[in-house]
Amino acid sequence: MANNRTFTMIKPDAIAAGNAGAIIQKITKSGFKIVALKMTRLTPEKASEFYAVHQGKSFYDKLVKFMSRGPIIAAVLEKNNAVEDFRALIGSTNPDEAAEGTIRNLYATDVTENAVHGSDSDENAAIESQFYFSNEEIVSYD
Repeated sequence: MANNRTFTMIKPDAIAAGNAGAIIQKITKSGFKIVALKMTRLTPEKASEFYAVHQGKSFYDKLVKFMSRGPIIAAVLEKNNAVEDFRALIGSTNPDEAAEGTIRNLYATDVTENAVHGSDSDENAAIESQFYFSNEEIVSYD
């Protein structure tokens, strides 16, 4: 069932702008079921751990600082072809290049403050989901 789940975070910029509800509504109206959801705040250490794959890149420090500046909403989503469909729903990392009507086109302000995170593979979706949620916190609609 790995290819039927993905992970997302609504980032601090979208929460501060009051867009979390609209983003969640867009996700569910696009056919995704929310199987885990929580609001939390990343410490700089936890943000560093989550984004360790980007360590050493020019944007890493800015990303860690941004992700730890305010609350985030973490969620596990379920739908057939979840990773690919969610990546299409959120749009390009750069909101200037995001397709019209995508989440980043509607709610992001720049390449770092881009409203949402979406897993880029089934493997990373599982890893990222487990970073935030225990197995007991992820429900099933079965």
